[in-house]
Amino acid sequence: MVVEIEILFIQPFIKPEIRSAFFKLMYSYFSKIAFFDTYLAFQQLAAVTPRRHSIKIFDERFENINFNERCDIVGITFPTGFAPRAYEIADEFRRRGKTVVLGGPHVSILPEEAKQHADSVVIGEAELIWPQLLKDYENGGLKPFYKQEIPVSAELIPPARRDITAKYCKPVARVQATRGCPIGCEFCGVPVIEGRYLRKRPIENVIEEIKSIPQRFLIFSDASLTIDPSYTKSLFQEMKGLGKKFSCFGNTDVLGRDDEFLKLAKEAGCILWYVGFESVSQEVIDKLGKKTNVVKEYASVVEKIHEYKMAVSGSFIFGFDEDPKDLSDRTVKVMNEINLDLAEINVLTPFPGTPLFERLEREGRITIKDWFHYREGQHGTEVVFEPKNMSREELYDHYDTAFRKWFYGLSSIKRISKSIKIGFYPSLYVALANTFHI
Repeated sequence: MVVEIEILFIQPFIKPEIRSAFFKLMYSYFSKIAFFDTYLAFQQLAAVTPRRHSIKIFDERFENINFNERCDIVGITFPTGFAPRAYEIADEFRRRGKTVVLGGPHVSILPEEAKQHADSVVIGEAELIWPQLLKDYENGGLKPFYKQEIPVSAELIPPARRDITAKYCKPVARVQATRGCPIGCEFCGVPVIEGRYLRKRPIENVIEEIKSIPQRFLIFSDASLTIDPSYTKSLFQEMKGLGKKFSCFGNTDVLGRDDEFLKLAKEAGCILWYVGFESVSQEVIDKLGKKTNVVKEYASVVEKIHEYKMAVSGSFIFGFDEDPKDLSDRTVKVMNEINLDLAEINVLTPFPGTPLFERLEREGRITIKDWFHYREGQHGTEVVFEPKNMSREELYDHYDTAFRKWFYGLSSIKRISKSIKIGFYPSLYVALANTFHI
């Protein structure tokens, strides 16, 4: 007997705290027209779902959830910071008699916690698990836990099925060429979830997927496209002439030295590199083990990328044990001196499963385990651990001060004006991101 399962995917979201009335108004408008596309994970799961089953999606960034929506299975995936909201949604659907399946980064680390709110939990990557889970549901034998024991082979990572999110039709689509990261920074969850081994999709598969994407603008979801420069150069070579504009993540060692790499990136359509500078203290960098970073070379890295008419967004983290006392002033000074176009400033967050979480837990320094406050990248979230050389309040003050110095006042206008010289598309992105903090 052939069974049609009605599947409802949910992307939970918690709106960021915005104090300014003007920015609240702009956020309410801008978030409806210019956010990135929905989680790539749902689109990849849709690709391995038998076509006889129907799929709908609710993305809370753009619309309210209809808890009366007709469905058999509700699938929810989420990072740690959205766990409380995801559990609320799951509990409400279960009260209405729906079967709830939870998965994603947080669930994979804390499956027993998630199981309290779900009929079934998926641990790890789901592309191979999901079809079997659907078969088990059809046969009335849904298991409480499904676990992917080994990473999914790169050849089996499917091209995303984007029709399920067509109703949102956002300008920037997500695409993925690789999974995993061998660098292994203490605070990073990517090696925990995706593994320390870099898996590279066949380039022809990536190119065919890119060709099928209607949006002109893309963001690569890969942890870094500079881990294997030879692979990425071949990818960029094949992307020439596709007419796409894209942004992606990379490390300073390659971006500061490899002119051929940067030339190919520009020719392929790259307009912006996200770079994890992490800290302006070399002592911090050395303790992290991030061998790609040399603080005294930050300025030359940015200059080199600018030479090839691409913008740079640098990320910095406040809260490391070796952070200097003048943390906020020193960081903003360096950010300006190296001529960053964009920046992301975060409080160090010990996400469950990371070596950082395990160390701080052993040391008794984690003070808050309400996952609501584990939303890295959203201004206003709390410091959830006890810093080593300053109080939690002092650390947050450093973060808040740097955030305001960087984003507010004339500094954003100056950066936007400077970016004009690197070209229309990079400067357009810089203007939008500096204005709306995206």
